[in-house]
Amino acid sequence: MRFVFVLSIVILGSAMLSQYVGGLKPCTLCIYQRVPYGFTIALGLLALVSGRVMAPPRLRAQSKRLLYLSALIFLAGGGIAGFHVGVEEGWWEFASACTSGSSEGLTPEELRKQLLSTPVVRCDEIQWSMFGISMAGYNFFVSTGLALITYMLARMIGAVRSNLAP
Repeated sequence: MRFVFVLSIVILGSAMLSQYVGGLKPCTLCIYQRVPYGFTIALGLLALVSGRVMAPPRLRAQSKRLLYLSALIFLAGGGIAGFHVGVEEGWWEFASACTSGSSEGLTPEELRKQLLSTPVVRCDEIQWSMFGISMAGYNFFVSTGLALITYMLARMIGAVRSNLAP
């Protein structure tokens, strides 16, 4: 569980650094992608605290449950990131307040209102990319990879336990 805890802090910290030091302003979907890491940090803290008070057999069972839960949370984070990639690529739309929307057939007054109500940072615009992959794309790969790793770690805890049984 320490692995999940530390990695979640590093990833969330990287997002915060890109915002406050790098000047990349997050859109609504970017903020949503941070939430799962907050949950896995909380689960990691729970695991650290319970590790001090629980007996090893109960601790192993709790660690397994927390890892399975973390895997689900990372999978949800991957889903949010994948959805964001789809919005960025124009595969589907998100809330009209988060994207540019269509200005076809609008009067000048309606267009002015639409422009004033559109947030400065839109979800359908890629602010940063490397090798043609946006931050949301990288988060998709990281989140789904972490979901798989934490699931496998939870399975290993069960395998170690069953191999130790007489």
